[in-house]
Amino acid sequence: MALITFTDQGLYCEAGQFYIDPWRPVDHAIITHAHSDHARWGSGHYLCHHDTLPILRLRLGKIQAQSVAWGEAVYKNGVKISLHPAGHIIGSSQIRIEYKGEVYVVSGDYKTEPDGISGSFEPIRCHTFLTESTFALPIYQWEPQETMFNKIGKWITNNRQEGKTSVLIAYSLGKAQRILQAITPVTQNIFVHGAIWNTHKTLQDYGIRLPNVQKVTPDIPKEKFRSSVVIAPPGAIESTWMKRFQPYSTAVCSGWMQVRGNFRRNNTDAGFALSDHADWKGLLSAIEATGATKVFVTHGFQSVLSRYLNEKGIEAAEVKTAYGEEETISLTENADEL
Repeated sequence: MALITFTDQGLYCEAGQFYIDPWRPVDHAIITHAHSDHARWGSGHYLCHHDTLPILRLRLGKIQAQSVAWGEAVYKNGVKISLHPAGHIIGSSQIRIEYKGEVYVVSGDYKTEPDGISGSFEPIRCHTFLTESTFALPIYQWEPQETMFNKIGKWITNNRQEGKTSVLIAYSLGKAQRILQAITPVTQNIFVHGAIWNTHKTLQDYGIRLPNVQKVTPDIPKEKFRSSVVIAPPGAIESTWMKRFQPYSTAVCSGWMQVRGNFRRNNTDAGFALSDHADWKGLLSAIEATGATKVFVTHGFQSVLSRYLNEKGIEAAEVKTAYGEEETISLTENADEL
């Protein structure tokens, strides 16, 4: 019997009687990270990494939850469970489960380039590996983070010289915190939308070291925003909320910006191909490092990656899940949501 089965409630470990990132309420849920497509309300008990718990509580409210450190073992009905860095966002983890000598690893979402805030992706040796495939096409090959940060910094500087406010569009959990590393060398005058402020403040209060930012409020004079940087969720792009920043220039931070023209289709002035997911080479290197003889491919370009792995002699199969909306959500996220 397989250690993990795929059910209409999510990834299920029958031996341990728990689910990983279930998309429907269950008794026991283990959560890879706090993005809304992986962490959903309604389960009886949650297990996650220490850094994920404060955001989980912010987003899900009063929940019964336990948090652990990376590498700390927990046992459920004889199944050994441990969480390991996924490098996707703050607190994101891969779930390693071991039972009777069989080892499975559920990666959740991950990226292989260290970003300075999320913990470095840790390849875990296993027999079976469940991988995402959000950007599993050879065209998706990211430039180094330092290069992208330099581009963002120059864009901000150019806007400031023209007297414009720089509005960076980024998902409120993950990307918004990451791009602060690109902004702070250029300016300390940083404003954020309330949705991003809620996450930022929660992480700071928990003890995560992040630069100080200011929340955009109606009482701030428009002149204060001139030549500053504003970080906003995607739903703000065409909202009346943006008018206070005029004149301004907008840029989307997303892996989808790797394809020329995507930022124009989203009615913005520029785009930076900065993703919190592994690119094509990152996916392949991560899979190879696990030594897995069986790979299940989820959310993304499953057929492409699965076919490629099979051609390379690694047994792979596609799995349909309810995950994977996050990068799409990041281009439509409501400006007033958490």
